[in-house]
Amino acid sequence: MTGSGMMACMAFESRHVSVWIDRHAADVYEYASNPANLPEWAPGLGSAVENVDGKWYVETPSGRVGLAFVERNEYGVLDHDVTLPSGQVVHNPMRVIPGGDACEVVFTLRRLPGVDDEDFARDAGLVQADLTRLKHILEQPPG
Repeated sequence: MTGSGMMACMAFESRHVSVWIDRHAADVYEYASNPANLPEWAPGLGSAVENVDGKWYVETPSGRVGLAFVERNEYGVLDHDVTLPSGQVVHNPMRVIPGGDACEVVFTLRRLPGVDDEDFARDAGLVQADLTRLKHILEQPPG
């Protein structure tokens, strides 16, 4: 790749944060794809979730943000857009990848413009904590 295409690729930095969960991918996808479950496993994103006229909103310390997952699919894709109070839309790639009787959940954290190394590392730690919480919830014995 040359020219401006190379610059566009170099402008992004991604970190893949993942966790293995000892549950079938379909179970994990079903739970994680439901925005109503977010406060339980991703409290860092927000404390309350609300569906208004078919659109999801999350109450965060920064204000109300919009949340939109891709259409339900058979591939385990949980990509979602978060619309910040400023109107900026952040695209978050996320996948549930089958692995026998277990699965891996991978979240791609993209560094936003102006985010320094310390904040990027902190954000990765927060995502890891959320994914670990998801693992613990889904690996609990039924009952």
